[in-house]
Amino acid sequence: MRDETWPVSISAQVDIETWELESPFIIARGRQDDIVLTLVTLQSEGITGRGESCPVLHYGETPESVCKQIRAALLLLEQGMHWADLHDEMPAGAARNAVDCAVWDLVAKTSGKRVYEILGLQAPKTVETVYTLSVDTPENMAAAARNAGQYSKLKLKLGGGAIDCDRVRAIREAVPEKTLIADVNEYWTRGMLAEFLPVMAEVGLNMLEQPLKAGDDSDMDGIDRLVPVGADESCHVTGDLLKIRDYYDVVNIKLDKTGGLTEALRLKSKAEEFGLQTMTGCMLGTSLAMAPAHLIAQNCAYVDIDAPLLIGKDRPGGLHYNGGQVSASSPELWG
Repeated sequence: MRDETWPVSISAQVDIETWELESPFIIARGRQDDIVLTLVTLQSEGITGRGESCPVLHYGETPESVCKQIRAALLLLEQGMHWADLHDEMPAGAARNAVDCAVWDLVAKTSGKRVYEILGLQAPKTVETVYTLSVDTPENMAAAARNAGQYSKLKLKLGGGAIDCDRVRAIREAVPEKTLIADVNEYWTRGMLAEFLPVMAEVGLNMLEQPLKAGDDSDMDGIDRLVPVGADESCHVTGDLLKIRDYYDVVNIKLDKTGGLTEALRLKSKAEEFGLQTMTGCMLGTSLAMAPAHLIAQNCAYVDIDAPLLIGKDRPGGLHYNGGQVSASSPELWG
């Protein structure tokens, strides 16, 4: 981005938006009926760039705290500071994500190039996302899996002890042909992991995401990973890889964790260098947040950018979802 023409002057604002979900989204940590998003808008000489993020309470973020960080950064940009000089000074998280993605969008529109062109990447291709099933009873999750007939890949939210084995068995019986991954959101112990992994292998689970609490990663030492295990909460930025790479097979890259596209690209490159598979994930959000994630999703082993499907509505000009197939964004939406 340093080599691109930086706008002479920028005006900026941040807004808080509440989006009601089509149906409750339930994981081990709790239930959501709506989401609160932060929207950053940058303007320069009639050109507008936008970025969206989703503050995550689990990481100590609130919409108010994220907006406070964003406003401090936007003030510096309005005063003429270059984003390349500010980026690494901001902590990773939702605030930096919204600003970083808005900057990329503005630079692309100002230069007349797409973001992938600025980065020297190939034009993004259609990717296939998983479709997420909220945690529920085994019977209800099996029914939800059957009802998700247009999706060939499902992500199962788990996190309730031994009943998780009943859940995956019921789902596998209901949809024997589908690709399944599961996300525990830190709710198993080492003992549970050792006990449940044979069941996960028995049902043909393709990947198990974040079974243990972040920080307890070394508890997986000595456990035979019968299915690939992915790091989500345990890996936010590139610097985390050295601590966790021996205990995981996959790294889930989410822009609200990395603090934007810039760090997500660094994390993906280093993870691949370490021989780890990569996954693109997301918090809940609209296509404006999924569009930069779609760039990261290229050539990833796993893709989870189904948030607009879970919301049940989207921004005008959003990504095109055809079942699990997700096409690249239009330049009008982002980048």
